[in-house]
Amino acid sequence: MDEGGVGREYRKRRRQPRTQLLLLGLLLMNAFVQTGRVSGDRGGGVRWGPPVMALLMAGAIARITLEQFRARTRVTAAGITAQGPVRARSWAWSEVYDIRVEHAPRGSGRAAPQWLTYLYDFQGRRFLLPHLDDWQVDDPYAEVAELCLAAAPLRSLTWERRPDVEERILRGAVRRRAWTWGAYGVIAVFCLMFVTDIWRVAVGRPDHPFLLMVCVPLASGVALAAVLDRYWSTRPPHSPARQP
Repeated sequence: MDEGGVGREYRKRRRQPRTQLLLLGLLLMNAFVQTGRVSGDRGGGVRWGPPVMALLMAGAIARITLEQFRARTRVTAAGITAQGPVRARSWAWSEVYDIRVEHAPRGSGRAAPQWLTYLYDFQGRRFLLPHLDDWQVDDPYAEVAELCLAAAPLRSLTWERRPDVEERILRGAVRRRAWTWGAYGVIAVFCLMFVTDIWRVAVGRPDHPFLLMVCVPLASGVALAAVLDRYWSTRPPHSPARQP
């Protein structure tokens, strides 16, 4: 793709490691088997467990499959299109505030890309550009720098930073960080409630699986995220974008 030097398309060129896919499949199957075993031990008292787990497994497999074959980023003289597993989103160059390469959260070498590329609009919202990362591109930072240079004549604005947009970007980073830790809280509380529910069954007390393993973890996660969001708002983190 030429498009005056800016046209290009980023697709999956590196396959997902088979060991990683196999491990994911084993984890999903084990979760399904364990859910059915717990349901059987209780005499069918938790009938919603296996169907819900089956739906989650099907959803996870469908998303991974669509991600492998559909996700891509297309760049033309008109703008950028990010095609996700299901939907696509496009921006004209005049709607793009910045394109930044950022360190992936918990990135770990071979297990996942360490550097991801995000598009920011003038409202400070962040959008992932699929496959523009260090797995599919040798040097994503150099690639983005070249892309921004080639796209400069197509924009009515320069790539200069605006304080109001930067403030919204940092506010969004705080919110994402808080909700990430809220999700960790959900997982921790779920494990605790799962053990608690099994203990109640073992000692002959009435169990409340939906309350203990759904309501309590979700409520705890939301509360934790709200508290951290308010606390960190007074001390926002530095921008995670990679600098030259």
